[in-house]
Amino acid sequence: MNYWLMKSEPDVFGIDHLKAMPKKTEHWDGVRNYQARNMMRDEMKKGDQVFFYHSNCKEPGIVGIAEVVKEGYPDFTAWNPESKYYDPKSTEETPRWFMVDIKFKRKLKRTITLTELKHQPGLEEMALVRRGNRLSIMPVRKQEWTLILGLE
Repeated sequence: MNYWLMKSEPDVFGIDHLKAMPKKTEHWDGVRNYQARNMMRDEMKKGDQVFFYHSNCKEPGIVGIAEVVKEGYPDFTAWNPESKYYDPKSTEETPRWFMVDIKFKRKLKRTITLTELKHQPGLEEMALVRRGNRLSIMPVRKQEWTLILGLE
């Protein structure tokens, strides 16, 4: 099993949106970064655990846990000219972008803030706290996952 962190803006699609979805499940669409796309397409597997992270808000941080329930498949929003994620270079025959489905597991007892994570011994190498890392999806090491859950 692998562990991941996925960022989303809470006013666009937050943890409560995921919880309210039918079957508490939704596809993670709109990723338009090749490195993040490759992780979803090639590395994320059914059963992998996900930290749900609220970004671009007053208090960014980890707010919940989700699970990958469907492995990478073409992001069909790229084919719709009406979608904000439309990409004319992506087609059904040669998809450029991929997504996974995630399912809500639970909210954390409290938000574990980015500031707290940056000052937590043992997380210095975590992709999230390293300067310049702006990816919306990133791997989390098992020891980082365990340490963060212990902060709850």
